[in-house]
Amino acid sequence: MDLAVKSELIEQVRAFTEWVGTGRKLTQTGRITLADAKALVPLLKTGDVLEKTIGNHVYRTRSSERLLNLMLVVECAKAARLVRKTGQRLVPVKKNQALLDDPQKLWLALFTGFDQLGPAFLHTGFGESLLRPEFGDGSRAALNLLYRADGAATVASLCATVWNVVSAPYVLDDLTELQLETLRTTTDRDTKQVLKSLQHLGAVSLDDESAELTELGRSGTRRLLGVPEAGDPIYQVKITLLEIEGIPVWRRVLVPAAIPLDRLHVVIQATMGWENYHLHYFLDGKTYYGEAEPELQYRDERKVRLDDLVRPGGLLLYNYDFGDSWDHEILIEEATVATADGQYPRCIAGQAACPPEDVGGTGGYARMMQILGDPGHREHQDIVGWLGLDDPGQFDPARFVLDEANQRLAARA
Repeated sequence: MDLAVKSELIEQVRAFTEWVGTGRKLTQTGRITLADAKALVPLLKTGDVLEKTIGNHVYRTRSSERLLNLMLVVECAKAARLVRKTGQRLVPVKKNQALLDDPQKLWLALFTGFDQLGPAFLHTGFGESLLRPEFGDGSRAALNLLYRADGAATVASLCATVWNVVSAPYVLDDLTELQLETLRTTTDRDTKQVLKSLQHLGAVSLDDESAELTELGRSGTRRLLGVPEAGDPIYQVKITLLEIEGIPVWRRVLVPAAIPLDRLHVVIQATMGWENYHLHYFLDGKTYYGEAEPELQYRDERKVRLDDLVRPGGLLLYNYDFGDSWDHEILIEEATVATADGQYPRCIAGQAACPPEDVGGTGGYARMMQILGDPGHREHQDIVGWLGLDDPGQFDPARFVLDEANQRLAARA
């Protein structure tokens, strides 16, 4: 990336880091003190309102965490490792101060860490949206749509995409119409706030109706999504479902060598034919990688690239659905380079159908196939009905259609 960096947010982060100096005292809860916040708002020109008059009442901010624009600057400085919290103090990280003199590296550090910032600068408590707890997935969905768009994308389409992604993990059927409308409205509000923050970072050009990635934002998003430039390393990967009786189930795909593991997870799900209903992990023989859930204690898969772990000839294990426990062998067959007209990731070959979700693992799948092949079995009709088939012959374990695998991959990209 060798592009001119013009970013209001970078200048604010620089000014904030200089203000921290050798260190600043924090509150008992680890926040910027209110006195310091009152000085920082005009210094950094964040636009936060410290006092608001409604009628005859004056409402004063009682905590710096309510100053969302200031919190964005503070958390950006933390994400770039320019400052860190130690005890009740905020102190500089000396080894990273050189970033302040390299606008491109500083911008990339802020941009690639952006998906970790949601809890810092979005509303909490009353009026909290679904985007706040699902910020990583929601913000990346917005960037992905902007990257795939031919020109600008409408703000309405971005809001709809983010809503579909962040609401997917929740059961909302029991909400009243008013509750659902409120959740959708607050999520749309926060999506627009994200777009404004990306605009301050110089990644997005924005008006009331539409948004578009800048040249800088497009370059950063390519890096974030692992999209290769012509000449970049590509891995040919064979994904094999282990311990399957009968016809082996496998897919051969071309992926960027630098693809993050969370993106590789999407590739595996789409090309194999899974529905992404369950948890997963990667294992390189000693370390587990997965979603950034504290209780799972996995290393964050978003921060690890495929070529960080394996070279051609190397193996990874991918496990999907901790109940059925589908193990996949990920073999790096060879390395090549991206071509100017190539599409990556792309499935280039495969064999056999993916087992149905929740069938009971390899043993359950073998039993299902046995029952399907025996019209006299007492559970035959139950299995046919469970699969949603009119005829047992409609399920063909040998079926694999390359175009369908790539269509699924494009849809989930």
